[in-house]
Amino acid sequence: MNNATILPCSADQIRFVADIEKATFSDPWTEDSLKGMICGGYYTILCAVDTDGVCGYVIASSVAGESEILRIAVSPEHRRRGIGAALLDHFIKDRALAGDREFFLEVRASNTPAISLYVSHGFEVCGTRKNYYKSPTEDATLMRLTMSSDGN
Repeated sequence: MNNATILPCSADQIRFVADIEKATFSDPWTEDSLKGMICGGYYTILCAVDTDGVCGYVIASSVAGESEILRIAVSPEHRRRGIGAALLDHFIKDRALAGDREFFLEVRASNTPAISLYVSHGFEVCGTRKNYYKSPTEDATLMRLTMSSDGN
C-alpha cells in the first residue's frame, strides 16, 4: 500500500535520490549532477517520502507546454506498492495545471513493467531509438502522452 507523500525534492534529499539511482540504473547520475539539477532551476525533481524516508522520485524538464520525464525510480524495497504510479500521476497533474499538454519519455524496450505503467496513464509508443542504452546495449522505446486543452 502506498502511504508516501510527494513533495519537491530538497537539497538534503539528493543523497537518497542518488542511492536509488545506483540501485536502479546501470548508468546512474551522480550526486553532484543531481545537486546541479536541483540548484539550476531547469528541472523538476519530486520525491516520494514515507516513514522510511525517500522511497522514489521523478526528474523531468518542462518547456513551452511540453514535459520530458527523464527519470522515474522507486527503491527496490518499495516497488510494487503504487509509488511509481503516484509519482507519475502527481507530476502529470501538476504540469497539466501549469499548461503542459505533451509529455514524453523513453524507456528500455525490455522494461515491460514500466511500459505497462506508462500505457496505463495514457502514454503511447511513438518511436524507437536504436541502441540508445548501454550496459547492456538496448533500444529505447519512445512514448508520448497528449492531453486535450481540458486536461484529459
